[in-house]
Amino acid sequence: MIHPTQETPPGARAHGNAPARAPTVPGDGDSPDGSVVRAETPAGAEPAVERTAEPLAGAEAADGSVDGSPESADEPLAEAEAALAAVDRDPVSGLPTAERAARRATRAGHAVAASTAERAWGHALLHVGEFDNAIRHLSRAAAWGVRAGRADLAAEARYKLAFAVLQRGRPQAALREIDAALPDLTGMAAARARAQRAIVLHVIGRLDESLAEFEVALQVLRRHADLLGVQRMLINRALVHSDRHAFAAAERDLLEAETLARELGRPLTIGLIANNLGLMETLRGDVPAALRHLDRAERIIGAHGAQLGTLHQDRAELLLSVGLTAEAKAAAARAVDAYRRERRSLKVPEVQVLLAQAEILSGDPAAALVHARAALRRFRAQGRREWTELARLSVLSAQRAAGRRPRLPAAVIDVMVATLDAAGWPAAALDAAIVAAQVTAERRSRTAEAAAGYLSRAAAASRSRGSALVRARGWYARALQRRAEGDARGVLAAVRTGLRVLDEHASAMGATDLRVHAAAHRADLVALGLEVAFEAGRPDGLLEWSERARASRLPAAPVRPPDDPVLTALLARLRSVTRDLAGQAAAPAPLLARQADLERRIRDHSRRLTGAPGGAPAAPVTSRDLAASLGSWALVEYVRRGADLHVLTVVDGRVGVRRLGATAEAADLIERLTFAVRRNARPDARPEVLAASAALLDAAAARLDALLLGPPAEIGDRPLVVVPTGPLHSLPWSLLPSCAGRPVTVAPSATLWHLARTRLASADGTDGDGRGGAGPGRADVAAGGRVVAVAGPRLPAAEPEAVAVGAIHDGTVLAGAAASVEAVSAALSRAGLAHLAAHGHLSAENPLFSGIVLADGPLMAYDVERLPRVPHTLVLAACDSGRSVVRTGDELMGLAVAFLARGTSQLVASVLPIPDAATTPVMVAFHERLAAGRPPAAALAEAQRAVRGDNPRTAAAAAGFVCIGAGAVPVFGRDPGRDRAASGAG
Repeated sequence: MIHPTQETPPGARAHGNAPARAPTVPGDGDSPDGSVVRAETPAGAEPAVERTAEPLAGAEAADGSVDGSPESADEPLAEAEAALAAVDRDPVSGLPTAERAARRATRAGHAVAASTAERAWGHALLHVGEFDNAIRHLSRAAAWGVRAGRADLAAEARYKLAFAVLQRGRPQAALREIDAALPDLTGMAAARARAQRAIVLHVIGRLDESLAEFEVALQVLRRHADLLGVQRMLINRALVHSDRHAFAAAERDLLEAETLARELGRPLTIGLIANNLGLMETLRGDVPAALRHLDRAERIIGAHGAQLGTLHQDRAELLLSVGLTAEAKAAAARAVDAYRRERRSLKVPEVQVLLAQAEILSGDPAAALVHARAALRRFRAQGRREWTELARLSVLSAQRAAGRRPRLPAAVIDVMVATLDAAGWPAAALDAAIVAAQVTAERRSRTAEAAAGYLSRAAAASRSRGSALVRARGWYARALQRRAEGDARGVLAAVRTGLRVLDEHASAMGATDLRVHAAAHRADLVALGLEVAFEAGRPDGLLEWSERARASRLPAAPVRPPDDPVLTALLARLRSVTRDLAGQAAAPAPLLARQADLERRIRDHSRRLTGAPGGAPAAPVTSRDLAASLGSWALVEYVRRGADLHVLTVVDGRVGVRRLGATAEAADLIERLTFAVRRNARPDARPEVLAASAALLDAAAARLDALLLGPPAEIGDRPLVVVPTGPLHSLPWSLLPSCAGRPVTVAPSATLWHLARTRLASADGTDGDGRGGAGPGRADVAAGGRVVAVAGPRLPAAEPEAVAVGAIHDGTVLAGAAASVEAVSAALSRAGLAHLAAHGHLSAENPLFSGIVLADGPLMAYDVERLPRVPHTLVLAACDSGRSVVRTGDELMGLAVAFLARGTSQLVASVLPIPDAATTPVMVAFHERLAAGRPPAAALAEAQRAVRGDNPRTAAAAAGFVCIGAGAVPVFGRDPGRDRAASGAG
């Protein structure tokens, strides 16, 4: 993976390369037989083991007697057997009964009763997470069984003891206990012990042996019609199937287990099964389905007060699989806290592997190395060979992410690759081979053939099977293999195929934030494609790969989520809370907590929706088609190569490329420039402060202009289409000296600009440069679209501004109570041109909550996504309304982007805070020019130039606005003569 600014070695995969998770007792309170082994998949790897596995019960018969023997008339034994039955029904309420029975049997010296009661006591303690105490009482049960001369009782205690030992992180010792017990067990007791042995084998990665043991045990239980035992084993076997990526078999087992759990009246078990279904869907790659199952599991398990550590771990892994690293780390931290609180030390290093992967993707390899090394030490101590090698892979990945060359001996690397390959964890094995090849290639002591061998193994194994993320990773391995062979064409073909797999996978996600964050999985592939294109030195090829590397999640065609009354109700409640908060000087904590809870529920609900997939991204625009759309305009597209910033230019069909300098230098200058503008906008700024700000602004603007738009003579004074990258997305371009008065429009990609431009041109009848040519006077407005101007509350100048704009275009004005979210949404759905003057807010944490404030609360990006139609041209006269949060791959999120994704073709908005009263003159000047037939980019440039000599606050307000999207298409009838005369200036 590649973090927005740095390459992440492939060893740490967000989709999980983990092996089986260790079983854990969740406390199956409704019918606990000691059998709830919530086995979970390890962090980060191909999870697959008992996510919610069930530890297996003792050999109690239905009547509460041991091994089906007749109930004794002996009172201590009768009490012990009753305790065993009580614990089976409910371990928490049965625990005191077991304790009393054990003490009475011990006082009486009744060895059989003592063994039985101590086993019940230990079983109950397993379910409440007291593993050390459980080990003590189960050991006593085994000792009493030996004293009684009952090898069967001792054996039953030992195989339950094995489960407790497993939870304390000693799987090999657990296996020894079961193997010692098996010779003394027969019938149902032997079947249960074999099932417990299968769980331990799963934990240590011996999957084939685990399945074989389950098969033998299930045959016995089915023959004896032990429905409860069958249900438990199906859950645990499904986890092994999931680990092997045999998803159809896993789903069959889990659905049969759920049917049995319903018949048996075991609601908590249904929650545990939902947890495992979530794990299975995570591995299969169906993120919305996985989220639905995990949310259902959390509701059921939480309602029963059972342990949630496993569920938190599963959720963390799922979130990491779609690039939501901050949320994944928070969920992983909750899992670690739960495991430590419950003293389930077996599980902690699994989550540490997951945390290591999350830190690598977050760009903190030092923190990743701490987690990975801690996991490595613990897995070694636990004797879990496969997990040890998984942790070693995380260590290597963290070292490479930090720019360090691992010094591991070649033989150790070979063992890591072979072990993970044999474990049956496809993603872990694939990433191990890729990392091994990269480490080997960096060493002079290893031959190129060794690296090629690793890549060949990785590429051959994963391109056609497994989840989308595994298959795409396989194509990345094939691309690396072709690169080592010097086959540039083969590299690019493999990269294209890998990207297609990922894009098809993302299109099935209904939630925008999932699609955007999942684009992080494209990073390694596009970085390799870009590097090969740079090396080839063909500007046309570099343009293609620059386009493939950006804004892949903005749909080529508008996509509207399905109608959803639940989401509608949640958004309305959030608006109400937000409105109440706006009226408070100091926000009450309960109201803030309610707001956070509603935002979380909206976010989670949206992520569960499959929605209507938007399909794969549009194919990158060719230089020929782009030239036809540009006409007399020039395109400048910025692209990063490592720490360096490059620019691609397209002028009159010719593509050029050159290096500009360091990206960090541009970012620093943009920060200085925007700081100066913000200071100029302050109403209380003193003259000396304004003078200092002006000097800072001028110096930063001049240096940025020289860096970004320097010498190329071919650009001349042409109007510009700008495709930014990284920090350049927040630049107010009109402040650069060479852009003053020049029409400039900004686009997420050249491909999306071309699509918007040609869509409007076909409706408007203009030519490629938006300057001349015949055609109807009003693009979409003439086809029935209206003009609407809206004023939000608590801004004195907003209503006069809306009235002025409405008067210019003879449009509708919504202000005061009339400017509600419902009314404005309806108006936007009918409008061809809309102007919104209101308070704006960019939510950096979740940009889909970004919005503008209306009479009854905010109109958010979530609302925009659900509009049936949006205006083709939109003006957002609100603070930061044009600014976006930039994710990996120049994926953008925010209010303006939400409108573009729904179909708005051209948009004017501010990337800075804007003073209220000072904004009105700028907007009036802009709309007057728009009404006169000027395209939006030209109208904005002329309005900014017209107010430049006014007071500093008006100039600051004007400077923040940028045109985004097509920009070159007039909204109203134009004066062709004026356009031709202005061909140099736009």
